Amino acid sequence: SPNSKKLKTTMASSGSGYDLSSSTFSPDGRIFQIEYASKAVENAGTALGLKCRDGVVLCVEKPLLNKMLLPNSSRRIHTIDTNSGVAVTGFISDGRQIVNRAREEASNYEETYGSKVPPTVLGDRLAAYVHYFTLHGSLRPFGVSALIASYDPETKEHSLQMVEPSGVSYQFFGCAAGKGRQPAKTEMEKLAINKPDAADNIDSREGVKQLARIIHLLHEEGKDKPFELEMSWLCEESGWEHKGVPRDFIKEAVEWAKKDIEEAEDDDDSDEDEEMDE
Repeated sequence: SPNSKKLKTTMASSGSGYDLSSSTFSPDGRIFQIEYASKAVENAGTALGLKCRDGVVLCVEKPLLNKMLLPNSSRRIHTIDTNSGVAVTGFISDGRQIVNRAREEASNYEETYGSKVPPTVLGDRLAAYVHYFTLHGSLRPFGVSALIASYDPETKEHSLQMVEPSGVSYQFFGCAAGKGRQPAKTEMEKLAINKPDAADNIDSREGVKQLARIIHLLHEEGKDKPFELEMSWLCEESGWEHKGVPRDFIKEAVEWAKKDIEEAEDDDDSDEDEEMDE
């Protein structure tokens, strides 16, 4: 009948029924619900993290969906503990659950062992929590990627990790999530963040400027919604506490970023003109 034909075509276009539950593998070994959750992250504002020689910087492009919106509302970067912070992008209400869980894990660890939660333990526990939601048909995966900046007072080491909707977590020198993920990674690879000698890497102040530049470089004025730049750091300058980057320094970094982008564009234009003259 025409109705059954119609049903077959709609099923085929959406994973042929294998996408109805996150507990079902498709014949070619994919879990569609996790892929759809990752899509939710790809459609959201860009979130960036940078591990510098003296700390970690987090940065999120928060789209201002409404002119009436109060700039500080609906934050994307949260403090978990004195020495750790999380930036989320994707389905923000899902992110709130991850932030709450991270805070519980940090306080439970301190209560049990009497010391701050090590960065790797926090990352692994959050990843295990996110992964749990991909195992049961009655749950749905988180539509969020979380970037974790953390410092271990015992080993005096700082780290940057990212937990994805599938429940995997990796440590990074620089990482990106959200719609500008790919070009942002390309820009980050040009920065001095993974040199063999740590002293050759950029510091957190330079990191703030570079992240502001990357976000503004990816933002298309007429096409994309206006946004607020949310930034935090965990570094020597902040006393190894997770804090928001001072507003006046963010403003300074944004001004430098816009000027740097303009100069780069002018150089490109002059190069093109010279080629035309030749």
